[in-house]
Formats: sequence, C-alpha cells, structure tokens
Amino acid sequence: MAATGKVYLIGAGPGAADLITVRGARLLAQADVVLYDALVTPEMLELCPQAEKIAVGKRSGQRSTAQEVINQQLVECAHRYSLVVRLKGGDPMLFGRADEELRALEQADIEVEVVPGITTAVAAAAATRQPLTKRGVARSVAFFTSSTAPEHAQDTVEMPETDTLVQYMGGREAIATAERLLAQGRSPDLPVVVVENCSRIDERVQRLTLAELAHGLEPAHGPVLVMMGEALRMRDHQRA
Repeated sequence: MAATGKVYLIGAGPGAADLITVRGARLLAQADVVLYDALVTPEMLELCPQAEKIAVGKRSGQRSTAQEVINQQLVECAHRYSLVVRLKGGDPMLFGRADEELRALEQADIEVEVVPGITTAVAAAAATRQPLTKRGVARSVAFFTSSTAPEHAQDTVEMPETDTLVQYMGGREAIATAERLLAQGRSPDLPVVVVENCSRIDERVQRLTLAELAHGLEPAHGPVLVMMGEALRMRDHQRA
C-alpha cells in the first residue's frame, strides 16, 4: 500500500490559540486529519473544523496512548489522507517525542515536515517579563525534565551546570531539583518563578526562592514550568 500523504509535526505553542505560528495555523486549516496532544486547547482545534480529530494525548499519571500506537496511527493516516497533522504542545523538537515519530515515518518512507512552535519556557519568560539571560549575570540556559524513559532510572539524571535552569513538567519533581541544588551549594535565596498553565486564561505565576521551593509547591491543575536562576530576580521597579 503506497503512502500518498504528507505528515506535518506542528508545534501548537504553550496553549493560547493565537500563539501558534502563521504556518501552523494555515496547515491546520488545510488538514484532513489532526492527531493532537492532551495539552492542545479546544480553541486551538477550532482552527481546523474541517479535519477529523484524533486525541492521542499523554499526561503524567493518567491513562494515555502508547507512543508505539501513535507512531502506527501516523503511518496509517498517511496512507488514508493527503495532509496529516500531528499537533503537539510547545515545540515538537523539545520534549515532544519527535524522534520516535520521525523514525517511524521515515522507516515507512512517508514525507514529513516539522513546523516549529513557541516552547513554553520562552512563553513563560515573556508572560512574566523575566528574561532568561541577563548581561553580566546569566549567559547560559538549560531546559531539562525529570521525566525519563522507563529503562532509565530517575536518579541517574544529572543537574545541568548552567546559569538559568528551566524545568519542564516541574511540579513535584522541582522540589527534588531544589534539594539537589541546595546540596550542591546554590544560594537558598536564588530566585524561582513557577508558571502554571502558561498563556492560558487560568495562568498562575508564583515567585519564591530555592529554599521555599524545596519545602513544596501548591497543588497544580495544569502543566507546570519552573524557572530558577539569578536572572529571574525582579527588577527594582518591576511589578509582579
């Protein structure tokens, strides 16, 4: 059965429907079928009313679609439809499992293109008006997550050596990160900014210190991003 369709891995951005790229929105409006993640909002899906929509979301601690099944669905859709969209929160190439999906499509000799999206770290920095770099203070940034493949133990993940740390899917895992950083000698008053549901109507921002983070976070009701570093210290006349 020959593959006739083309697959686009599209970054939906951090959540708000108007933060997707123009190219991404145009392709959504042309799509025959859209396989979308759990973090994609209903407002985003309104951009593709003509398309068949297939939910393939993965959420930590909840029943979800196995990655191998998603890979197979993409291949099957490419045989059935001309324009297939795999819609992912943030950017497909950063913690988006793009490698597995690209491998599956390439192995099946299916044409694929990646359309980048605004990753949550950049959106969170904009939402809080808090640059991740700062001249003379921070010139390096590390994006990381504590989530690992099943075959890799959590305690094997090393803390990045960098000025500003941004932890995706933070939540409870960020507490352990704070404990490790304190044990490594980082300052207890190191600024921390926690952003929940970035760019959405229910966005919530918390400002605290590394020591406070080590004592825990309030329960979250959406995706959490945790930014840590001296560059996040509030400016003299900055409003929270």
